[in-house]
Amino acid sequence: MRALAIIILTSALSANGQVRLNTSASGGAVRLLNTDLAVLEAGEAREDLPCSVVSVKPVLGFDMRFHSGYEVSLPLREIAGSENLLTILFRVTALDPASGPPVYFTHRMKVPFIEEEAKGDTYFQGGFDLGEGKYKIEWLMRDRTERVCASSWEVESSLPPKDKQLALDLARGEIRASDREQFKDEPPVQRAADEAPLNVKVLINFAPQNARAATLQPVDTSALTAILRNISREPRIGKFTLVAFNLQEQRVVYRQDNAEKIDFPGLGEALDSISLATVDLKRLGEKHGEAEFLSKLIHDEVGSSSTPDAVVFAGPKALIDESVPTESLREIGEIGYPVFYMNYNLYPQSVPWNDAIGKAVKFMKGYEYTISKPRDLWFAVTEMVSRIVKTKQGRRSVTSSSE
Repeated sequence: MRALAIIILTSALSANGQVRLNTSASGGAVRLLNTDLAVLEAGEAREDLPCSVVSVKPVLGFDMRFHSGYEVSLPLREIAGSENLLTILFRVTALDPASGPPVYFTHRMKVPFIEEEAKGDTYFQGGFDLGEGKYKIEWLMRDRTERVCASSWEVESSLPPKDKQLALDLARGEIRASDREQFKDEPPVQRAADEAPLNVKVLINFAPQNARAATLQPVDTSALTAILRNISREPRIGKFTLVAFNLQEQRVVYRQDNAEKIDFPGLGEALDSISLATVDLKRLGEKHGEAEFLSKLIHDEVGSSSTPDAVVFAGPKALIDESVPTESLREIGEIGYPVFYMNYNLYPQSVPWNDAIGKAVKFMKGYEYTISKPRDLWFAVTEMVSRIVKTKQGRRSVTSSSE
């Protein structure tokens, strides 16, 4: 869920963005208006400003964080007339006694002039991220005339028993602002020092789930970036080659070779060049252009002279008219490392058939994982790295015995 995205249905609200008031780990002092503090402390529902607030149940995202928040509807007649200002203030408190102090958030939205006879409602939502645990949210919104809408509720974020081994991004009781920047840089990772680092090549197709979509949707880029981040955070991987491509445009969008970390800001900037709504006339004349592009990509990247410890394909199903020719795959010859396919497919029951990349990986005796939920991603990365390590150790044993 996006952090406080303003959804305009019947009016236009301009937003400056949600701000966390206490940013230090210890919570820090927060200066509030006495009237606001009194409303939060009272914990009672208020409807001086008639609005409807609905809590959003925490849901685990591909970034391994629980996302929660609220949805608000407000009658236009309540903010009609000259320009207004809506101020939202809320605090989130972890109910675990060992947790830290409450975290406060505020958000201001400018309301443009609205006709007095305006009908209908305006809707908007806000969000925050959580670790496992129980939390209390105390929320208020006021306008320039000091009318207040207030509500409070509790939520619980919890992994089911079968998923307890998942490594979450936030600790129990931790509260964070929702991160709207998908391509921010990754913090340093403490790599494993007791063994030689793995060298992995990732070929990822940045494309929407819906092949007919004219743009890359945030939900798709978020999931695909999460796949990369989960791979990049694996301590046993020390070298990365990244090849980001778009099959529809038949081009490599971004490349990074033998790097110690993935350059996410550089990747994000490069992805801005993807324009699915524009079709190159040259591509229209190529009957099997997508299959030929994919065939050349596999031949160049998998069949190259470089010898990574593994090659990983990732992306949504590549449903194209033609598969990669078997002859082209045979030309690659025997591969001395494992090949994987992390197939991002939110609706596996609706799209159950194999795609062009999956068929190619199967021909190369590789492994395919369907990534529909966060748990799928965590287990896929865990098993994939385990297979890479075993294969590398097996190669060493063969080499040692032959000497």
